[in-house]
Amino acid sequence: MLTVNGSVFMPSVLTLIGIPGLESVQCWIGIPFCVMYIIAMIGNSLILFVIKMEESLHIPMYIFLAMLAATDVGLSTCILPKMLGIFWFHSPNIFHDACLLQMGLIHTLQATESGILLAMALDRYVAICNPLRHATIFSQQLLINLGVGVTLRAVILILPSLLLIKCRFKHYRTTVISHSYCEHMAIVKLAAEDVRINKIYGLFVAFTILGFDIIFITLSYVQIFVTVFQLPQKEARLKAFNTCIAHICVFLQFYLLAFFSFFTHRFGSHIPPYVHILLSSLYLLVPPFLNPIVYGVKIKQIRDHVLYVLISKKTS
Repeated sequence: MLTVNGSVFMPSVLTLIGIPGLESVQCWIGIPFCVMYIIAMIGNSLILFVIKMEESLHIPMYIFLAMLAATDVGLSTCILPKMLGIFWFHSPNIFHDACLLQMGLIHTLQATESGILLAMALDRYVAICNPLRHATIFSQQLLINLGVGVTLRAVILILPSLLLIKCRFKHYRTTVISHSYCEHMAIVKLAAEDVRINKIYGLFVAFTILGFDIIFITLSYVQIFVTVFQLPQKEARLKAFNTCIAHICVFLQFYLLAFFSFFTHRFGSHIPPYVHILLSSLYLLVPPFLNPIVYGVKIKQIRDHVLYVLISKKTS
C-alpha cells in the first residue's frame, strides 16, 4: 500500500470500524441485529415458498409481494454477515472492490424495493379505482416489464456512483471507514480528491428515486381513499380499506426510516456518529424484518397458507 503526501494511493483493503463510540457494546448490539436477520430470512423465505407453491396467489398483488420478499432477503444478507463479523469476530477488513460491490448491491436493492412499493401502490389503485380493467391492465407481460424496469432503473442510477469512486478516487486520506457497512457517503469521505460531484450525484439519485416514488405513491393512495369513501356500502368500504392497511404500514416504515437516515447522515453534523450508523443500519434491517410480519398478520390468504405449511410440516 503506497503512501503519498500523507494519503494512501489506491488501497486494496479498507477497514470498517462498526459503530464509532459504541465499540465496547457492539457484541451486544449484534444480538438483536442477528435475531432480526434470522426472522427476516425465515419470514421472507416462507412468503416466497407459499406464493410459489399456491397457484391461487399467482396474481399481481402477491407477485409484487414475492418480489419485495426476494429483495428484502438480498438486502439484509448484503450487510448482516459482515456486520456480525465486525461485532463478534473482530474482522473489520474488507477488500476495496468487495466494499464497492457491497455498496452497489445495497443501494441498488434499496432503489429496487422503492420501485416495487410504487408498483404495489399502482396495483392497489387500479384494483380499487378501476377493478373491471385490473386483470387487463396488470397482465403477465406488464408484471415482467415492471420487474425488469424497476431493477434496470436502480442499476442505471447506482452504477455511475460506483464508476466515479472507482475511476476518480486515487488517493485516500484514510482507509478506515467510520461505518458498519460500505455506505456511499462514508466511502466518499475517505477520498483526498474533490468529492463534490459524488455528493451531488448521490443527492440526485436519492431525490430521483425516493422523491419520484413517494409522490406517485401518495397520489395513488389519495385517489384510493377518495374512491373508498364514495362506496355506498360500509362493508365494501371496510374490505377495500383493509386490503391497503398492510401496504400503507410497509410504505410508512420504509420511507420514514429512509428520510431519517438520509437527512441525519447528510445534514445532522451535530448528531453523534453512532446515531447516524444505528439509523442507517436499522433502515436496512427493519423493513426486511417487519414486512413479512405485517403481511402475515394483515393479509388472511398469506396467514392461512403459512399456518398450513407450518402445521403440515409438524404433522408429517
